[in-house]
Amino acid sequence: MSASAIAKTSSTSVYTTREFWERLWRTSGIQSVGLFIIAYVVCGYQPPVGAPAEALVAFYDGGRTRILIAAVLSGLAVLNLMWFAAALRTTLADAGEDGWGAAATASSAAVGGLFLLFITVGAALAYSIAGSGNHTFTSGLNGFAWACAVLTSFPRAMLIMAGSFGLWRAGLISNALFAAGVAAVVLVLLGGTTWLSGGFWAPDGAYSRFVSPIIGLVWVVVVSRVLLTRSPATRTGW
Repeated sequence: MSASAIAKTSSTSVYTTREFWERLWRTSGIQSVGLFIIAYVVCGYQPPVGAPAEALVAFYDGGRTRILIAAVLSGLAVLNLMWFAAALRTTLADAGEDGWGAAATASSAAVGGLFLLFITVGAALAYSIAGSGNHTFTSGLNGFAWACAVLTSFPRAMLIMAGSFGLWRAGLISNALFAAGVAAVVLVLLGGTTWLSGGFWAPDGAYSRFVSPIIGLVWVVVVSRVLLTRSPATRTGW
């Protein structure tokens, strides 16, 4: 086959079209949710703040391989989440809502940074720190990880707000879906106040561990469906 024929075949391949890349990145939110869920199942139940040394060593050192595998899956989930934000930003920019798109980009970067810090702490504990015998340091890092999880509430709320307001202003979602997005912003933002020493409203409590993350994951899935049902952008975004 001649060089010109190869070039022509390559240029007409479905993998070189912007429609292919648009659809790929519009599904990245769903991929991110799936990876986060799998990583959580693989990692297991992280010890709460102030857990005894035996529990910390059993979880981090005893489950070293499991936690490191979960760290890889979580890293891929974060990457897909940021690609989801990029697809959201492109959609909003195409609809003339560049400001909300820029807010989505900034907030996703903050979310990604905090999540990667959270993942790094857990991986470091499992890799060597928990088995070193320094139980005070291990306990401190475990508490620090929970603090990072709480602080992700603020950029996560900003990402939900940017997407919900931007899509609504662009006329891409209904008033009812917009109202649900506003409620999600408030509920996720409340996760940043979970600083009680124990119980439901603690950093390791049910609200911070389950309620707030589930709200965010559901929102990502809903917005991903909105992006997938929208026609391709009128200008080249990829």
